[in-house]
Amino acid sequence: MSYSQAKSEEPTSSSLIPRAHLLKFLLPSLMGVLLFLVPFQVGDSINIGMGLMADGLQSLLGAALPAIALCVLCLSVIVTLYVKLAKPSWAQQGHFKEMFDVGAIWVALRILGAIFVIMTFFQFGPEVVTASYTGGVMLNDLAPVLLTFFFFAALLLPFLVEFGFMEFIGTMVRKPFRVIFNLPGRSAIDATASWMGSGTVGVLITAQQYEQGYYNGREASVIATNFSVASIAFSLLVTNFVEINHLFVQFYFTVVVSGLMAAVIVSRIPPLSRKSDDYYEPVGCQLSEERTENVGLFRYSLLQATRRAAGAPGPKELARLALLNVIDIFLTLLPLVFAIGTVALILAEFTPLFTWLSYPMVPVLELLRIPEAQAAAPATLVGFADMFLPAVLATNIESELTRFVIACLSMTQLVYMSEIGALLLKSKIPIKFWELAVVFLLRTAITLPIIAFMAHTFFF
Repeated sequence: MSYSQAKSEEPTSSSLIPRAHLLKFLLPSLMGVLLFLVPFQVGDSINIGMGLMADGLQSLLGAALPAIALCVLCLSVIVTLYVKLAKPSWAQQGHFKEMFDVGAIWVALRILGAIFVIMTFFQFGPEVVTASYTGGVMLNDLAPVLLTFFFFAALLLPFLVEFGFMEFIGTMVRKPFRVIFNLPGRSAIDATASWMGSGTVGVLITAQQYEQGYYNGREASVIATNFSVASIAFSLLVTNFVEINHLFVQFYFTVVVSGLMAAVIVSRIPPLSRKSDDYYEPVGCQLSEERTENVGLFRYSLLQATRRAAGAPGPKELARLALLNVIDIFLTLLPLVFAIGTVALILAEFTPLFTWLSYPMVPVLELLRIPEAQAAAPATLVGFADMFLPAVLATNIESELTRFVIACLSMTQLVYMSEIGALLLKSKIPIKFWELAVVFLLRTAITLPIIAFMAHTFFF
């Protein structure tokens, strides 16, 4: 039964909500909340249910994960070239055509990603590719996390997005999100999933919601570039790495305040404010925010949620969609992450590009009274390559205040090409590389003074 059919067959607001519809909303949604949105204390770290499952799989597979990544990227190239050259009937339409019958640039990036992984795995070729801090970071540090995290994210996301939870929360917080961010209320789920789990999960949700017709192009672009906040778990990693873990509460409070202020501003100025309000053409707009029932907000939210749940896919369809999600992420996204991420790390580690670009930041940091401005300047921009690089550069800085500012800034810039950027460029969301660069610079310009002010005024 389709969502529209379920909506038309739903009893009027004056009648009781069918118990079967209510349970179909509550049980899977509760599972999704427990998996993605509820943090757990595990030893000295904080994680979510899905993250614990990913960590368990990572521990189980261990040293085999880089080899699995190698096989996945080679398989991606083989299947893509086969589809492009042989044009099999199974890839002439539908999902497989979208995945593998791609343009020349995407084919080249998949091949480049596979080449980088082969060179790094077998340790041959130029050191700029095979070094532990370029290709090694991508293959040995990032690949195990992405393989396990994306595997469970692709399988389990339907619990969060297909059974009415997005409709329930979206209807409940619709007004404040429209007023503050000019966004649908359901985008609150993206933000929460990012804070508790991973920024990549937030982007996956956003891309999926756009392709299903629940966000238009502008909304999806704003949400993906302003709400994909690094998780609490990753934030703890960064604070420990730069040795400011005793300031974690102050650190995360600063990140949230400056990040929210940046989201309010960036969403209202170009390039994001000029994005089209058109919905994804194959599906059109599937979101109705008109209040049609004369009932209280909570009951109306519940009605919206149970209507969505009543039209949710069955087990077989959910399994098929989950499998397609896994194939899509592994064979089309991971090669782009490796290609773009490795190139970005090479530019950051083996060229003076980011040092040159950061020269104008030195007087800005001096104006903000940030100690060791010369050493800190490259760290303010290198985050465009990878979110963790600013923390790496900050370890050589003596000033605790400067390390605090750099760590906070790296969390609020959000757009980094080794992961989020590659995911956005691969998605159907209508956003270009130059727009990602502009958004990164805008978020840097907005959050840096706020972070510096809070650091000087309240914490140092």
